[in-house]
Amino acid sequence: MPLDSSIPSHLRCPRTRSRRVSDKWNPPVPMYSARGAESIENLTMAYLGVQSKGDDMKGPACAAFQKILQSFKQPDGPARHDLVQFTDGQGYLNLIAVAYWTDPAAYDKWKDRPAIADWWASDDRLKEGVGYFREVLRPRMEQFETIFTHEHGPLEGVSILMGGMSEPILEHGYWGSMRDRLPLSQTDPMDPSGELAVKTGTPSLGGRVIVSGHENVALIRSGEDWSKTEGEERRTWFEDIQPVLLEGMDYLRDDGLEAGCYCNRYVHHMDENGNPLEKGFGYSLWRSLRHLELWAESHHTHLQIFVTFNRLAKKFKELTLYHEVSVFDASAQYFEYINCHPKTGVLRAV
Repeated sequence: MPLDSSIPSHLRCPRTRSRRVSDKWNPPVPMYSARGAESIENLTMAYLGVQSKGDDMKGPACAAFQKILQSFKQPDGPARHDLVQFTDGQGYLNLIAVAYWTDPAAYDKWKDRPAIADWWASDDRLKEGVGYFREVLRPRMEQFETIFTHEHGPLEGVSILMGGMSEPILEHGYWGSMRDRLPLSQTDPMDPSGELAVKTGTPSLGGRVIVSGHENVALIRSGEDWSKTEGEERRTWFEDIQPVLLEGMDYLRDDGLEAGCYCNRYVHHMDENGNPLEKGFGYSLWRSLRHLELWAESHHTHLQIFVTFNRLAKKFKELTLYHEVSVFDASAQYFEYINCHPKTGVLRAV
């Protein structure tokens, strides 16, 4: 049976740029891509965060975070959201709601409602002793791809809204497959142009800072769910894969700028009460897809992860791995930081 393409049929077109492998490529293990309705043309991904430092600020931070979550109940709120947290390299606790819309008009209506827009714009946000940030990214479907190790999920992220899964796909198991899964790669090199630029404020002084993006910034959300693993599979995750994964995440967090990584967070999921769940993901913003590819193909931490996974992949029954990758038009990016330290998000890159 021929393998499916990761690129949905309605987004396929005559190639002017070739794939890295032929149609006869036979991947070592089956993998799958999420499938959505043809009516979905754009996605909206909003990373809405609260930042604080010290035990005495955890209460105010949680109260601020609840304000964000309450805003999701307004009309046209997100179709789904994830709750995650992490402590950054400067020791600040970051609570983040990752919200998704498959209807861009619904997101625009939601964010422009006075209860939402006025709250974010209020000077009161500058006086509460916590930081806030909004990172909103809006890919067209031809700028978006996913990959999953399991045919029946569990789905994660925006893929839950897409609702379906492909047959086993051709484009994986080789360097360059991530690019080949992006529909836009059929005709476009997706090279970056322009620079990140501060539109409002001064990062070193805190306060309110708004940053504009540039053409073809890339995002990867790369996640793992180890909640159902047992025995040898669980040991392999904790002893062989997680340590090198965390080493790679720390490198990108602390020194990733030299590789073209604007920001990196390794976050853990939590439930509505803040209890940690046994799944997490890395969230990385890059100058371009090519910068992400070069790091993946050359940095020892990612090579170790890639080699370990491919060596042990057939043994994994319950460990679920996935990612979603997007590139963005400059106009489809919005970065706002309020009272955040100057290494938060893309601030460290400007």
